[in-house]
Amino acid sequence: MPSTSRTWTPDSIPDQSGRLALVTGANSGIGQVTAETLARRGAHVVLACRSPQRGQAALDRLLARAPGAQAEMRLLDLADLASIRTFADGWDHDRLDLLINNAGVAMVPFARTADGFESQFGINHLGTFALTGLMLPHLLASPDPRVVTISSEGQRFARFDLHNLNAERRYRAMFTYLQSKRANLYFATELQRRADAAGLKLRSTAVAPGLTRTNVLTGGANSNRGRLYGALTRLLLRAAFRPTPEGAKTSLYAATVPNLPGGAYVVPDGPLQLRGEPVLRNRERAIRDTVTARRLWELSEELTGVRCRPLTPEDQERAFTHE
Repeated sequence: MPSTSRTWTPDSIPDQSGRLALVTGANSGIGQVTAETLARRGAHVVLACRSPQRGQAALDRLLARAPGAQAEMRLLDLADLASIRTFADGWDHDRLDLLINNAGVAMVPFARTADGFESQFGINHLGTFALTGLMLPHLLASPDPRVVTISSEGQRFARFDLHNLNAERRYRAMFTYLQSKRANLYFATELQRRADAAGLKLRSTAVAPGLTRTNVLTGGANSNRGRLYGALTRLLLRAAFRPTPEGAKTSLYAATVPNLPGGAYVVPDGPLQLRGEPVLRNRERAIRDTVTARRLWELSEELTGVRCRPLTPEDQERAFTHE
């Protein structure tokens, strides 16, 4: 059984030598801590970053802090389906053992992705969906493939509306963000159900990091929201949010605990899932709502062009194709 929150710490992570990991959004915040910790434990880590400058700087920091680590940086923009396909087509490793879907945006002003999707839904969910689907053949080449998708404790408060996923009627930054994080949980659990039905060895898990000090509320599109917004947000982050390494614990737990069951949802064990050590939670409505999860999956296929094909024992590595 997985370690309990009373006994597990990042020091409990077993040797990751020989494991190939991909971390999206690895140039800062939780993604950077996750990538560096895995590299320190022996994994070969691919940092997938949107900005070549910030990505290279993150790689340089990692190698300086963990001399001898195996790490590389590759460009990936989850706001652009063409970039996702280029990334997947250029994968030249023989497999992928671990995919950590970490990259995302939070409560940004209204914008559209390169493909015309509302940015929070387009990046947080559709970009994650497309990347996972296109990387699945490489995951299935691994003896023990695992996918970790970052949701949020806030997803519990989402009013999920399948008819307003793309801001078709009205855009409210907080509502749209929470809805995209609920979509992440729907996706992770539906991926596990489909893997189980197909007899695949894949394990898909979701995590909530809790309140964590990262630049997701102050960087990127949020950096242009004015001095007052920036000052108040930074004050809130210092006063109420945990240091970034604390927020990375649930991701690292889900990525490395040997016997973690597929379909698990890992959250902090404190009040409202805002802080505390990693524990498994299975009482979320989204985990039981298979109808909405299935419909979201179908819509995501239509919007991204990443299709799920029926599997045969002879051709499991082509579970997903793109059109």
